[in-house]
Amino acid sequence: MKTQRHTADYYINGLLEGDKFVLSKSITIIESSLLNDVDLSIQILNGVSGRSGSSKRIGITGVPGVGKSTFIETFGNYLISKGNKVAVLAIDPTSSMSGGSILGDKTRMNDLSRNANAFIRPSPTKKT
Repeated sequence: MKTQRHTADYYINGLLEGDKFVLSKSITIIESSLLNDVDLSIQILNGVSGRSGSSKRIGITGVPGVGKSTFIETFGNYLISKGNKVAVLAIDPTSSMSGGSILGDKTRMNDLSRNANAFIRPSPTKKT
C-alpha cells in the first residue's frame, strides 16, 4: 500500500491550524533522509517560518537521571493550565548496539502525554 503524498500547503495549513496528525507527519518528513522529502521539508519549514505567533521554544538538557522528563511534564502541565498548548520534541540518544532509542521519554511523561493540549514526539539521534 502506497502512502498518499500531500502538497506543502496541506502540511503548512495543518500546522497553522494545530493539527497533531499533520504535525507528526511533518516532523517525519523533516527528519527523513530520503531525497524525495528534502524539497517538501524545505517548503514546509519556509511556509511556517515567522508564522508561529507567540510560541516559545526552550531547550532542556542534562545527564541521565537528573529529572528532565519530570521537569518537562510538570512545566508542560503548568503551561497547559494557563491556557497554552505544548509540544515536546524529545531527542533520545541512540543505542550503538541496537540502533534504537534508549530513553523513551514519552513513557515517563504519562500525564502530559494524555493531555489533549500536549504533543510529545520522541526522536532518535541516529539518522537512517
